[in-house]
Parts: sequence; structure tokens; C-alpha cells
Amino acid sequence: MSKESKFLSRVLRHEPDLIGLTLGPGGWVQVDELLRGMKRAGHRLSPDALRQIVTDNDKQRFTLSDDGRRIRAAQGHSIAVDLDLTPIEPPATLFHGTARDNLDAIFASGLNPGRRQHVHLSPDEETAVKVGSRHGRPVVLRVNTAAMHVNGLLFWRADNGVWLTAAVPPEYLGF
Repeated sequence: MSKESKFLSRVLRHEPDLIGLTLGPGGWVQVDELLRGMKRAGHRLSPDALRQIVTDNDKQRFTLSDDGRRIRAAQGHSIAVDLDLTPIEPPATLFHGTARDNLDAIFASGLNPGRRQHVHLSPDEETAVKVGSRHGRPVVLRVNTAAMHVNGLLFWRADNGVWLTAAVPPEYLGF
């Protein structure tokens, strides 16, 4: 991931005030305001370069509005942002990649969002392995999302296909 992409992620997910931005409803900001703020912070980007970052990002972290005038982070916020997503029924099973060293804590208290607003779940095992690899020797947990949904827990699907939920109690986890 490029230096500009990392900085963009930091701004849109964690610290918009770093460049004088305030995220609007749905986490959106005007592209021209973002580019001006990034320039002030020493990260010069053209509109074309920004579109290229959005297109090339391997995790599709960013979403441009249909008219290309607004941008937001698809998910992963550590600041309070209502992405204005509608709760939907998840697939029967989703996956969570983590490091082997985290298993005792996870099976004791479940999956919690930590610094983020939501727990992130992957639609397939391959993606979960990639996520888990970032934290050490990867382990993929199966999440019984069908049972969670039946029991009233809510799920949302972010623009980039990542599934979000408030938390996953340990009784819904397995291998």
C-alpha cells in the first residue's frame, strides 16, 4: 500500500481532523476538501491519483460516490461514524482471521471490536487467512452467523463486502 493510501486510510478511518476535515453523514467527505487538506499536510494528490488509489486498493477500503464528488472509508473506523448501512441477513457462516496467540482471549470473551466500531468478518476462508496473517500465524474461525441472526444480533455488509457486527459472543465461534 502506498504512502498516500495509508495516509488516506488514517484520515478517513481514524483522524479526519488531522487535515481539518469533519466526516459528514455516512462518513462522506467532499473530494475537493479532502485533496486540499491532504495538500496542506504535504500529501499532494490529483483527482486522478485519488481515483487510482481507490481502484487499486487491494481491500477496496475506499468508496467514491456515483458522481465521484464524495469519498469515504468503506469500514474500519475507530471514530464514531454511521455508515448508513441497512441491517441484512448474513450468510449462514462467515469467517474471522486472527493469530493463534489470540485464541484463548477470543474463546473467553468472543470477538470484540477493540478500537474499531465493529467486528469485521470475511465472506470466505481465503480472505480470513490473509487477515489473520497480518497478526501472526493465522487461524480461521467459523462464525455461526445464522444462529446469531436468529437470536437478534445485527449484521451489515460494507461497500467492500466486509461483514460487520457489534460483537461475536464465544458460543458462536468454532473452527
